[in-house]
Amino acid sequence: MTDPLALPAGWPALSVAEIRARLTAPGAPFETEAITVGGTPRRVWKNGPKTLVEVFLAARAHGERTFLVYEDERASYAAFAKASIMLAHDLVARGVAKGDHVAIVMRNLPEWPVALFASLLAGAIAVPLNAWWTGDELEFGLTDCGASVAIVDAERFERLRPHLAACKELRQVLVTRAGDGAIDVPAPIAAAHLGAIIGPASGWPALAERPLPDITVLPEDGSTILFTSGTTGRPKGALASHRAGTCNVLGAGYVQARSFMRRGEPVPAPDPAVQKAVLLAVPFFHTTGAHAIMFPAMAGGAKLVLMRRWDAETGMQLIERERVTSAGGVPTIAWQIIEHPARGKYDLTSLESVSYGGAPAASELVRRIKTEFPKSAPAIGWGMTETSGGVASHSGEDYINRPDSSGPCLPVAELAVLDDDWQQLATGSIGELAVRGQGVIAGYWRLPEVNAQLFRDGWFRTGDLARLDEEGFLYVVDRKKDMLIRGGENIYCIEVEDALYKHPAVMDAAVLGIPHKTLGEQPAAIVTLKPGAEAGEAELQAFVAARLAAYKVPVRVLLRHEPLPRNANGKIIKREMKALFG
Repeated sequence: MTDPLALPAGWPALSVAEIRARLTAPGAPFETEAITVGGTPRRVWKNGPKTLVEVFLAARAHGERTFLVYEDERASYAAFAKASIMLAHDLVARGVAKGDHVAIVMRNLPEWPVALFASLLAGAIAVPLNAWWTGDELEFGLTDCGASVAIVDAERFERLRPHLAACKELRQVLVTRAGDGAIDVPAPIAAAHLGAIIGPASGWPALAERPLPDITVLPEDGSTILFTSGTTGRPKGALASHRAGTCNVLGAGYVQARSFMRRGEPVPAPDPAVQKAVLLAVPFFHTTGAHAIMFPAMAGGAKLVLMRRWDAETGMQLIERERVTSAGGVPTIAWQIIEHPARGKYDLTSLESVSYGGAPAASELVRRIKTEFPKSAPAIGWGMTETSGGVASHSGEDYINRPDSSGPCLPVAELAVLDDDWQQLATGSIGELAVRGQGVIAGYWRLPEVNAQLFRDGWFRTGDLARLDEEGFLYVVDRKKDMLIRGGENIYCIEVEDALYKHPAVMDAAVLGIPHKTLGEQPAAIVTLKPGAEAGEAELQAFVAARLAAYKVPVRVLLRHEPLPRNANGKIIKREMKALFG
């Protein structure tokens, strides 16, 4: 029997460096150039879109091709463009000016990309907030970013309503899918139904054609603020420019071309008659959903198939119905499809790529994908909110050959491994990973001291411990930050520990990640109770759940009477405690 992971004879036909030189040379499709932004150098795509407005215009040119599928709703690229422009004019009429912040607080709905691009067309900075956040967390996001307008779905609105009075800079709230009744908001905030402005998705084709608002958007203007967890336990707003937001538009094609050239095969020209289809099972508010998936899909005219929430069987039904060519997002999704007992009931032969990132992935997953989906290439990548999506990635034979690597970086990025003094370490040494390039954010919103610590000469210190091999393949070996990643969601341990410490019975608490086959990691806690105090595992879990999003709640809580082990500096030694969870 043929080994599905056997490398073809003569592979690789070309080195990564040779391919990079050919694909980025003057006149080549992925030509790059060096520019200076804010006094710091970076390499960027020369021929790619410079702003997300250009991405929008490229998407509109796809006309009546289907862009969005959500349950029984469908919207073409042309209809989406009409709705986005209509809402952009409405935002301008409501007083939104260039550089203002518009928050988007909703699950994956067809209205989500409309809200995002309407904000950008109006010259505003779009601020997608985590739809899983609690009311307290959403209040923090709105007040921290200073949003003047919030576009929310009905579920998030009910969660947020008790907190609106505390959002002092908020002037307008637009609510979608909330019926036709009056929207109760505290003065002086005004509220309106989004449906009264653009109508339902089924009515977007009938909207009037309007020109774009007369607003000039430049490549280095701010485009988005995406929140990422911080070591202080409070989320940080990562401010990306328009140019940074477009980085992955050409990045996906570059990685595909590299795979063909590694095999010695010609890079096929895309067939304009064939539409790719992407199953979007990760949130739009993640950099994966927006930067890595949606923006490249729009530029290429792909169909995005949205899911209300991830469910493996529903996902397989959609793959079959919509002839999905690409699925993934995080390893959880791939594992659940592969191991689902009903998988044989569905035709999944349309899949060409099963890719993921954002969480650790077992090398066994590569073999399972190739075995179960022979026509589909497994792929993995590394990136973060601060890099506006993927920076390093690989697929096919490169991934098979190096399953524990995240691949080489894009030609518009540089990777370095540093010591604590910002000095670059030798090849193969383990240190803190730093990145510089087109996708790196301008900095954290309203956090100048943090920016001074983590940004220097265009380089950003990621907090990941990593090494680079002789060919530039990246291997992330640990996290310098006290953080874990559950199914693609960042969880900073100190935030969960702070919640536990608020319980009157808790004297000491440590939160750490324990392995999980499909989610990568899950949060677990070890707690020492105060003398004479009592509290059970379920009680402490409920206590955290009342204060933080559900994905941050420890799945296990071990109770002990002795103090937690600490080093000479008084820091808890967590590596010694993971063994307690078996």
